[in-house]
Amino acid sequence: MDSVNRDCAPGVRVIVVANEKGGSGKSTVAIHVAIALMRAGLSVATIDLDARQRTFTHYIDNRLAWCRQRGCELPTPTHVCFDEEAELDGEGGPAEALLRTVIGLRENHGCIVIDTPGHNSELGRIAHGLADTLITPLNDSFVDLDTLGSVDPENFRVAGISHYALIVEEARCVRREAGSPDIDWVVLRNRLSNLNSRNKRFVGEALDELAQRLGFRCVEGLAERVIFREFYPRGLTAIDDLNEGTLGTRPTLSHASAQLEVQGLLAVLLGLPLPAESAEETGEFGEVHAA
Repeated sequence: MDSVNRDCAPGVRVIVVANEKGGSGKSTVAIHVAIALMRAGLSVATIDLDARQRTFTHYIDNRLAWCRQRGCELPTPTHVCFDEEAELDGEGGPAEALLRTVIGLRENHGCIVIDTPGHNSELGRIAHGLADTLITPLNDSFVDLDTLGSVDPENFRVAGISHYALIVEEARCVRREAGSPDIDWVVLRNRLSNLNSRNKRFVGEALDELAQRLGFRCVEGLAERVIFREFYPRGLTAIDDLNEGTLGTRPTLSHASAQLEVQGLLAVLLGLPLPAESAEETGEFGEVHAA
């Protein structure tokens, strides 16, 4: 990690979306962050480090294909799917190849968004060292919280720090030694239930305690909405101009709710201003239909 971190791009914001637990919504968060940054007027590049699953890459491919099919234009980042195996024989191996990729992308882009695999990997650890902002989506359960810390089964208080939190701390140490700013670490509580429950309260209390110990911000993320699954085959996001042309159908109240939720989240997460007008405010959604 030391050799890679030495050339972290000055003036270019690197945002890494990572968690060792699969199924936490990393790729969904990554594409929404990338498109939000583009809509804010920034030039954005994206890197998919999961060359096996390629969920982020497939999301981008679906977006481009849907645009061609509908004859519409949607902002799409410069995208690289980084294949670690293809770089094994290159000079310096995959680690140096990733560094060269980041250096190349920084020349023409103001932000680089990196999506990582849902497991511990060398390139994932390197990406953590490059991160100015680290976003960790976390499903709202003790199963997922276990990647950050363990809890006492009697009172659900934090009993220890887990493996993923140690990886982040290692990355922070590397950055401190290199004289780089600390990582702005944000944990997103995804798939939050709208109902108050003992589990929701206990998980929240444990996360608050871990936030104090580990130095991260805890933010309420994406609710459990079917609409996010429906966006994927078309490569759409909740912050696109959602109209009949882009959707292929009339928008519904579910689209409007998801759009407002994500806009608010990104304002807190990245400090991005909310759009002056939403589709709901301009009447773009027209008559409300059931989702």
